[in-house]
Amino acid sequence: MHIEVPGARDTQACFQQSTCRSNDIQDDYQNQIEAAHWKSATMVKSAEVDLPPCDSSYLVLRHPTTEECTAISTNTFTIWKDSLTLPLFLEESQFLTTVPLARNGGMTMWILVHRDQDPGERQILCSCESFYKRSLTSDTSGTISENTVHGIASVFCPEVYRGQGYSARMMRELARVLHTWQAEGQQCVGSTLYSDIGKQFYTKLGWPPNATNSQIELQPDATVWPSLALPIVENELEALCKRDERMVRSRMAVPAQGSRSRFTIIPDLDHMLWHISKENFATRHLFNRTPDVKGAIAGPPGSQIWAIWTHRYYNQPDKSSSENVLYVLRLVVEIDETATRLSSDAVKRPDFDAYNQQVKYLRAVLQAARAEAKSWRLDVVELWDPTPLVLDMLAQSGLEFEVVERENDSIASLLWYGECGGTDNEAPLWLNNEHYAWQ
Repeated sequence: MHIEVPGARDTQACFQQSTCRSNDIQDDYQNQIEAAHWKSATMVKSAEVDLPPCDSSYLVLRHPTTEECTAISTNTFTIWKDSLTLPLFLEESQFLTTVPLARNGGMTMWILVHRDQDPGERQILCSCESFYKRSLTSDTSGTISENTVHGIASVFCPEVYRGQGYSARMMRELARVLHTWQAEGQQCVGSTLYSDIGKQFYTKLGWPPNATNSQIELQPDATVWPSLALPIVENELEALCKRDERMVRSRMAVPAQGSRSRFTIIPDLDHMLWHISKENFATRHLFNRTPDVKGAIAGPPGSQIWAIWTHRYYNQPDKSSSENVLYVLRLVVEIDETATRLSSDAVKRPDFDAYNQQVKYLRAVLQAARAEAKSWRLDVVELWDPTPLVLDMLAQSGLEFEVVERENDSIASLLWYGECGGTDNEAPLWLNNEHYAWQ
């Protein structure tokens, strides 16, 4: 199949309009929205004729123009708007190209089109984004390799083009292209995505689901902030993420004889700030303020437990069934030997006194999360991929919680490349499958 991928333009150029609130620029912004509506309607009308077959050699991957980016966002608004209006959703789409993880070429937008159609006039048969992410792998002897993965997000096919096989075609083309995309100096070992359409579709295309997609759910509680926990503010995140990365590297270096290789996306500051930037945009418009507290920490250095979280508003908070979430992006337990995820470490626990103290720290951190969720009118606290030790301590904490295995939404899926760029059916063990890596 024919692939043509020209040099990627800076994704930020897809949204060049300023978000300044002057009257003149607001008029231009409204004109942009109206043009996007017209463009979307034009694409629907043109879709009624001359649709190429999904296996056509004339279908190629391209990067959208500014106008096309706005049309894509307009089309996806009803699915991914969360609590935002259309103008705010378009403004957020532009804003999220300027934040850590996405800016400076970190995010790339892709479209599947006919190669002979001109930009601005072509049918956008399918679209998505990819994020460049730092990752680590380690072999059975514990030798660590620095590499990258691409996180695929926002896969969308307009309704009028569905049922033609275009999404599958785009993903197959993308799987080939991403192996060498932005690969200067480091090997790209795979790509991730989080399926909201179950497990079968992407498995057939080379992205099988992770072995587990479990989460802990706790209810908000109007309790007083626990005395054992201290709030984490934004300027403290960088130091915590650097400490976390050192621990991740140490755990990845543990030999795993008789086991398979391991893989993790580094829980770095850029990942946390992407989520926090999205949080700040929404809360500023919902409440005219942003959360000061970005997490909670308990215990002395060396045996600390901390959580970094984000507020996500899928609906207006005054709705009775809003399903808004305080996501724990990353939970760190410094003395957790089970965080290696090796079967040989699964039953390791601290000594009796240390264990009991850790239970108190964990309870305090999660109680703080519950209090934060209540004060910000969120409906549930979610913690993804808890370690064996965390699950064990939760059972001793006295907190009420539920363990849920995701079957249809946010299914973490991993395509793994072989040495020559083909798909390797034997994917490694994925460590730290937590919400910070979701994009």
